[in-house]
Amino acid sequence: MIQLDDVHYAYDGLYPALRGVSLEIDEGESIAIMGSNGAGKTTLLKHLNGLLRPQKGHVFLDGEDTSKYSVAQLSRQIGLVWQNPDHQLFLDSVEKEIVFGLKNLGYDEEEVSDRCDRTLERLGLTHLSHRSPFSLSGGERKRVALASVLAIEPRILALDEPTIGQDARQKERLAKMLDQMNEEGRTVIVVTHDIEFVIEHFPRTLAMSEGIIVADGKTEAVLSNPTIVERCSLAVPQMTIVAQGLHQLHPEVSPRLTQVNEIESELIRLAGGI
Repeated sequence: MIQLDDVHYAYDGLYPALRGVSLEIDEGESIAIMGSNGAGKTTLLKHLNGLLRPQKGHVFLDGEDTSKYSVAQLSRQIGLVWQNPDHQLFLDSVEKEIVFGLKNLGYDEEEVSDRCDRTLERLGLTHLSHRSPFSLSGGERKRVALASVLAIEPRILALDEPTIGQDARQKERLAKMLDQMNEEGRTVIVVTHDIEFVIEHFPRTLAMSEGIIVADGKTEAVLSNPTIVERCSLAVPQMTIVAQGLHQLHPEVSPRLTQVNEIESELIRLAGGI
C-alpha cells in the first residue's frame, strides 16, 4: 500500500533527515517507528501525505506516485496526528474542531453529526464538546486533535508520540481504539518512544538512526537486540531486563525475552512447573 523508494530529504538542503529510506507498509499493518530525537521519524511521516516531498526518490500509495496528488487528496486517505496538538487546533470548541474537516469533505449535516458524536464518545470527549480546546490539558488537547482526524475515518492513521501527556487510563483507551481500528482493516503507523506500548500493541517495529533504517522486523526481535537498542538510543524493555537477570542465574533462559507471559512461563518452568 505504502512504499518509499530511496527517499532523501535535507532541511534547507544542508541538514540531512532522510538518507535513502526504502520500505513497504502493507494494507492493514500495525507498525511502530522508533529512534532517538533527530533520527528522521517525523520527517518520514510528513512524506506520507505530501507535507514534505522527496528531494530524491519516490513515495507511492497503492502503486501511484504521491507527487501526482495534493496534500488535501492524500489527507483523505492518510490521517496524521502530530505530537504537539496545538499545531492542529484553531477553533473555539472541541465540537467545531471535529466537524470542520467533515464539512470540508462535503458530508451532509446528518452524517457530520453522527460521525462527530461517535468520535466524541470513542475518545471520551463528549462532556468537553463545547469547551475551547485551548482551555483543556495537554493530554485532552491531544485527544481532540486525534478526534479531528479519526472522524474523517482515513484508511491509514499515522500518529506522532500519541501517548505523551496521557495517563494510564487514557493510554489504555487509546491502545484499544488503535487495536480496534487495525482489526477493522485500517493501517496504523505510530512514532513513539514508549517501548512498552509498542511491545504490547505493535507486531512490527522499524528502528531509525541518523536518517536511515537500522532495523525492520518483528518487534520482539528488534527491541531485544542490544546493538540496535544502543545505536538507536532506545530504552531496554523492562521484561528484557528481567530476562537478562534470569539469564545470568540460569543460562538456558533467553536474555532477549520481551513479553510478560514469556517471563511467567520461564519462572514456572524454573519452579518445576508449580
